[in-house]
Amino acid sequence: MSFEVFPPKPETPLETVFETIRQLRELKPGFISVTYGAGGSQKGRTVEIASRIKKEFGLEAMAHLTCVGHTKADIDRILGDLSKNGVDNVLALRGDAPQNQPDFDFSKGEFKYATELVRHIRQKPDFCVVAAAYPEGHRTSPRISADWRHLKEKVDAGAEVLITQLFYDNRVFFHFLETVRAMGITCPIVPGIMPIFNARQIKRILTMCGAAMPPEVLLMLDKYENSPEDMLKAGVEFAVRQIQDLVANGADGIHLEPMNKPDLAREILRGVGKI
Repeated sequence: MSFEVFPPKPETPLETVFETIRQLRELKPGFISVTYGAGGSQKGRTVEIASRIKKEFGLEAMAHLTCVGHTKADIDRILGDLSKNGVDNVLALRGDAPQNQPDFDFSKGEFKYATELVRHIRQKPDFCVVAAAYPEGHRTSPRISADWRHLKEKVDAGAEVLITQLFYDNRVFFHFLETVRAMGITCPIVPGIMPIFNARQIKRILTMCGAAMPPEVLLMLDKYENSPEDMLKAGVEFAVRQIQDLVANGADGIHLEPMNKPDLAREILRGVGKI
């Protein structure tokens, strides 16, 4: 079990996320990953948080790193800062366009695709390179089959572990897993799980990432949309069932995204019998 945290907004003190990490540490995660803002907007905070996770909290840390908004010199500088602080795990992503640039042209960057970033980082012998996988295909990909071929390219370029985008239908994950294994992808593939705890927020996230909303989830959101306490309880129960099924069927781990809510992570781990 591993966790994902995200840097607080620039006007919010960093101590807020470190209190989250203190509580997550009690749950004994294998590692904690730190996300990146759109267009690299939180890059400084990502490096600082990941570094303190490793040095101050004594946990393995993984820093998200995106192509967007960075030159090769920028990437090398960030990698140097991570290395100096003992952080040697990087999740290489293309990244999202800056929020204030809806017509952002990805093709003008020095790194256009995550595969290129994976290949570049892999030249640095001190890093383990992790990449993202999309069981339902990336929202910008015209065909799932093309997206999965690109995934194979990322692995061939040097990605050693894959972590999936969130999904709420395990059958989708198992189909994806069988398909890419048949394509020759043999590295660990860790399901990314985001618990459902806020109907409006989850609907927004699903719209942004393109993940499907199975009937069970849709009914749950409609039923408890106006009852936050019941929504949280139902969301925890759903996440517990989802994780138990994944683990029972041989998943290579679980990467939980509790949205900086350690109590949510604790309830889920209690439900799956890990605490």
